[in-house]
Amino acid sequence: MKHFIYVLATLAFLVTLSSCRKDLEFSPSTGNLQFSKDTVYLDTVFTNIGSSTYTLKVYNRSNDDISIPTIQLGLGEDSEYRLNVDGIPGKYFENVEILAKDSMFVFIETTIDINNLPDTNGEFLYTDIIEFDTGANRQEVDLVTLVKDAIFIYPDRDNATGIIETLTLDIMGEQVETDIQGRYLMPDEFTFTNEHPYVIYGYAAVPNGETLTVEAGARVHFHANSGILVAEGASIHVNGEYSPDQELLENEVIFEGDRLEPAFSDVPGQWGTIWLFEGSVNNIINYATIKNAGVAVLSDGNPDESTAKLQISNSQIYNSSNFGILGRNTSITGENVVINNSGQSSFAGTLGGRYNFTHCTIANYWRNSFRQFPALLLNNFSETPEATFVANLTEANFNNCIIYGNDNPEFILEDINDNSVLFNFKFSNCLLRFSDPNNVFNEPQYDFNNIAHYEGNLFNEDPHFMDTENNQLIIGENSGAIDIASPIFVSGTTQFDLLDVDRLSAETLDSGAYQHIDF
Repeated sequence: MKHFIYVLATLAFLVTLSSCRKDLEFSPSTGNLQFSKDTVYLDTVFTNIGSSTYTLKVYNRSNDDISIPTIQLGLGEDSEYRLNVDGIPGKYFENVEILAKDSMFVFIETTIDINNLPDTNGEFLYTDIIEFDTGANRQEVDLVTLVKDAIFIYPDRDNATGIIETLTLDIMGEQVETDIQGRYLMPDEFTFTNEHPYVIYGYAAVPNGETLTVEAGARVHFHANSGILVAEGASIHVNGEYSPDQELLENEVIFEGDRLEPAFSDVPGQWGTIWLFEGSVNNIINYATIKNAGVAVLSDGNPDESTAKLQISNSQIYNSSNFGILGRNTSITGENVVINNSGQSSFAGTLGGRYNFTHCTIANYWRNSFRQFPALLLNNFSETPEATFVANLTEANFNNCIIYGNDNPEFILEDINDNSVLFNFKFSNCLLRFSDPNNVFNEPQYDFNNIAHYEGNLFNEDPHFMDTENNQLIIGENSGAIDIASPIFVSGTTQFDLLDVDRLSAETLDSGAYQHIDF
């Protein structure tokens, strides 16, 4: 009985408390909202490509629960911006409540068709405002977006089935259908100019017998899983020029992803590759920056061409999620090339081939994940579960180079030890990172006293790079690469470094792509 009376008393007390509770009362805002920013910059977008989602935080710092009578875009329903206020999408909102000392989120996006805007000459600064309340209590936050016009290259899509066009490639004289989404470039697309940026969806393929010419100052952007494919008998010529202002790079050709927001500026793996297909010929890349790819340049086949299949010079390759340059039984000449920050190797010459690199900086300071391979990898075989394929490494010469990184060792030489297969290589006047205190690498290719393979090199001295995290591989006055280069490898393209400094007129002759500076 006493227990029953106690329960009744407890219930009565709770009912009394409930009856005394007041409902939350929200008073109108008085224009005292605070914001995480007074202007939301949605950075740069291409016409008809959606932006990232940007966040604005709205604070009620007062001691009162408030209701914002209206939140709306200044241009109303005609605005190119889209809002989401506390989880509700729209362009106009009424009676939005915020508790005392609380906050809420406003998310902003945009997709803008530049053709609907005034005459823009290729770009337009699009603006609007978010209005909080009206009249005397009205507060504003500005919205700003730079919209760029672009030339879009993309494969066809079947409207009925949704199937996207794929490439048919000529492989050893046979037409082979692939699952590579893309299309062949048309004759009026064989020259990329600097008048508008190019945005590529899928693979833009250069057809047999044609040359894709990329003019100085061109900007080429790739969507995810996209790239350029240079087919059999075709070529690519990238004709960038030296830019005195290295911050602007106005004359260089730049290949990168199609996300222009600063948060994506150094994100690896945003697009696929520039694929030099087996049988493509006379490929030239000069003064280019290739960044944020899966494999920046993939070169297949043609190891015995009298002129290297790929000639790359005065170029920079950064932030590749797999390889900077991957050669597979191919031929490549590199001069004044800088490669850094690759998820696997910055340069890999696999299944043999012919490689000649002079005054190049092949570095790898990858920090995004575990890295299995060194900065430089050479081998003369390829293995699959079914078979092992071998091919001659006819030559692999690295002259006046820096090969370094944040791992050790930073070059690996994998010889299948088959006497019928060549494994020819030589490092001359290079700064190399290779330390083997436990004598794990005891094969003949690591005999650093053998002048047939190693001559004039310096090991494990600090290259004194300016800023590896931000891909600034200029060397400083304390670099181990200073004055170790040999003049016999300096001629033509390599007389001037990547900053146009005359090596032969300098006080010292330094290895790598740059003469040292005092920073």
